[in-house]
Amino acid sequence: MHLNNWDNPLGLATSAPPKPAPSLEPEEPPAITAPAAEAVSAEDKRVINGQTDINQLAPFKYPWAWEFFLNANKNHWTPLDINMAQDVQDYQHKLTLEERHVYESVLAYLTTSDILAMRNIGLAVMEKMTAPELQIYQARQVYEESVHTWTYQHCIETLGLDQLEVYNRYRVVPEIHQKIRITNQRLESVLRSDIDLTNRDELETFVMAYTFFAGVFEGCWFYNGFSPIFALQRRGLMKGTAEQLQYIMRDEVLHANFGIKVVNQIRLEEGLTLNPKKLREMWDQAEAAEAAYAGYILRDPILGYCKEDHLEQFRFVANRRARQLEIEEPFPGAQCALPWLDEQANLRKEKNFFETTVTDYQAGSALQWG
Repeated sequence: MHLNNWDNPLGLATSAPPKPAPSLEPEEPPAITAPAAEAVSAEDKRVINGQTDINQLAPFKYPWAWEFFLNANKNHWTPLDINMAQDVQDYQHKLTLEERHVYESVLAYLTTSDILAMRNIGLAVMEKMTAPELQIYQARQVYEESVHTWTYQHCIETLGLDQLEVYNRYRVVPEIHQKIRITNQRLESVLRSDIDLTNRDELETFVMAYTFFAGVFEGCWFYNGFSPIFALQRRGLMKGTAEQLQYIMRDEVLHANFGIKVVNQIRLEEGLTLNPKKLREMWDQAEAAEAAYAGYILRDPILGYCKEDHLEQFRFVANRRARQLEIEEPFPGAQCALPWLDEQANLRKEKNFFETTVTDYQAGSALQWG
């Protein structure tokens, strides 16, 4: 029987002399000459620019970050848990051409957006955190964004859509591309590995980018972006897709709330006040892009949903995010055009996904969406 030689696993010829047999005499352990490090104090931790040991989780300075991580794990799921059989029938036989356009265009935007979100958290934000309880939740967030991307791909494959056409729509449709372009422009500066967050100008750039990411990109564009599919669900159509988006929406609510809390904490610790003019420009740019996007996906309104409702709901949610950020509301007087939207984040998970799995998701009912 041939035994593996771990010094030469491929059995190659060698002219090296054989190694001497190990000595049976015990060796003296090397002397420890480096001084012991000081114990970590929770009060010494900071969101960014911290000097404590990044590898030591507790004691927590930000216990709320750990709670976000625990809460996120209660929403554990995969797209394979959802039965899509009825969606295939709906898409092929029940959706109008206008409704197909809405469905495909929403997927076209979301597919690219979640990859962008994954890269931003993983490459631009997470490495700059200097408290591990923050990084642990963000690691979970990176994973969730990949599951979201898997979900959209699962829908596209299940329905037999033209992948090349759907995935390229964000590049060739100006109204979709504009939202991605704006996001890339606002986040590109903080992707730099050499950004110096001890520099006040660069710190403000980073915090403004994170404010956009949490408050607009995830907090408004994502939150509002699922609404057209939920409108179909309310009429009994594409319920499998909509159920998956409900779980994604739960994730995104946590993502946005976490990001906003981090932004507020950085501002507190660093004594930073956001520039009102830059904030106004951010909201105006986001509103214009959302208006163009709504005009494209809803160029022909569908039953129970139109571009005017979509845009007004964006303004309403934007005001909510501004209040969370403790800044001035950008669209005073905006009304809730879709009073049923918040209900989508409150889906209870006790059921076993149309009898397709025996997994018990009852723990999901304990989620807190604050």
